[in-house]
Amino acid sequence: MSGPHTLTVEAGTGDLRAADHRLRALADELALDEGWFGCTHLVRGDRPRVALSFSAPSRSLLSTVRQRLADRGYEVSPGAPDAVGRAVLYPGVARLTGTVTVAEVLSASAIVRVAVLGEPGPPPPDRRLVTRDHVRPEWRGGELVLAAMPAAGGTLVPFEVPDPTPCCADH
Repeated sequence: MSGPHTLTVEAGTGDLRAADHRLRALADELALDEGWFGCTHLVRGDRPRVALSFSAPSRSLLSTVRQRLADRGYEVSPGAPDAVGRAVLYPGVARLTGTVTVAEVLSASAIVRVAVLGEPGPPPPDRRLVTRDHVRPEWRGGELVLAAMPAAGGTLVPFEVPDPTPCCADH
């Protein structure tokens, strides 16, 4: 997500999980409300890392937060690193816990579409999604889209797992 009300914060991490924690901690410290979006972005190139972006409902709110972050020593720049951020903070995220229907996901949050891996069309509104209390949609073409996959009993689960096993953990 990018736009006139977005800024990038260098998170100082190369790890998504640590970036999630940093984003949530900053959102709490800054008392960001339901109207904000907070995303993580994988930045490649000479210095691979995870950056954060915050998008505000208004330019004046963003200006205040930009100053507060700079006062805390964070490197802050205008805009987002890319247009495909992974949303951690977004309107309705707090309501996506336990098991919910696809219709509830779409009506209670900023997510506008659920895309199921291996299925050609959208899932029916009454299909259940076991959230595992970890719902991380991504920006695709300006829309917040949740990638999900089929699970036991005809349910869905978000594609991203809450506690992924690190690569090579078993050796």
